[in-house]
Amino acid sequence: MNILLNGISGYMGREVKKLCDSGYRGAALAFGVDPCPADVDAVVYPSLDDVVTVEGVDCIIDFSHHSVTPALLDFAVENRLPLVLCTTGHTEDEIELIHRAADSIPLFYSGNMSLGVALLIELAKTAAAAFPEAEIEIIEKHHDRKVDAPSGTALMLANAICEVRPELHANCGRSGQGKRANDEIGIHSIRMGNIVGEHEVIIGTGSQTISLKHEAHNRALFAEGAIAAAAYLTSQSAGLHDMKSMLSPAKAISAK
Repeated sequence: MNILLNGISGYMGREVKKLCDSGYRGAALAFGVDPCPADVDAVVYPSLDDVVTVEGVDCIIDFSHHSVTPALLDFAVENRLPLVLCTTGHTEDEIELIHRAADSIPLFYSGNMSLGVALLIELAKTAAAAFPEAEIEIIEKHHDRKVDAPSGTALMLANAICEVRPELHANCGRSGQGKRANDEIGIHSIRMGNIVGEHEVIIGTGSQTISLKHEAHNRALFAEGAIAAAAYLTSQSAGLHDMKSMLSPAKAISAK
C-alpha cells in the first residue's frame, strides 16, 4: 500500500513516515507534499500542483491544516484516490465539501484517529444513556501549539452523547455569573506544554460520579490509526467512512 503523505514535515507527518519506513501494516511512502519541506529523507513536493504523477499511489493520508482541505479534496477526486483526512478544526463550508467529495471517492474523516478514543466514545454513550438525569462535563488537554479549541475529539464525544441524550447541547467554556444549566455538556480546553492529548468525560449524579478518560502517551497511536484507516479505505467504495464504520466488522481491523 503506497501512501501519498500530505503534511509530511509536520509532527504527525513524521510519525506516519516512520511507520511507512518500517513497513507497518504493509504501508510504504510513495512521496510527500509540504510547503515547508524540512530535512526529510523522501521525495517531497511543495504543493499538490507540483505533483508529477500519482501512478502507484493507493491512498492519501493528510496531516496538514484544515485550510488545505478544499484543494486536497479536488486533487483526490480528480485522481480518484481514497483519502484519509486527519486534520481537525474544519469550517462548515469545508465540512460540506468533505461530504460532497465522499460521493465520488472513499473518504475517511474522524476527529481522532485513536482506537482507544473510539472505545471511549462508545463507553461515554453507554454511561450517558444509563444515567439520563446526570450532569456531564468534558475536559480536554493538548499541547500549547494546538490551534483549535475545543478539540475535534471533544466535539465527537459531545455529539455522540447527544445521540442518546438529545436534550443536551455543548457549552464550550463557561464564564461570567450564572448557574450551570441542566441541558448542557460543558467542554473545557486546556493548552499547556507538550501534552499529546487527554480527554475525560465526567458523568455525575447526586449520589455518584463516573469518570472515563483516555490519555495519549505519544503521537504514534494517531499515525497507527491513520495507516489502519488507509488499509481499510483501499477496499471500500465511495462514501464517508469513520472510526466506527471501520471497527464495525471486528475482523476487518485489529490493533497490532
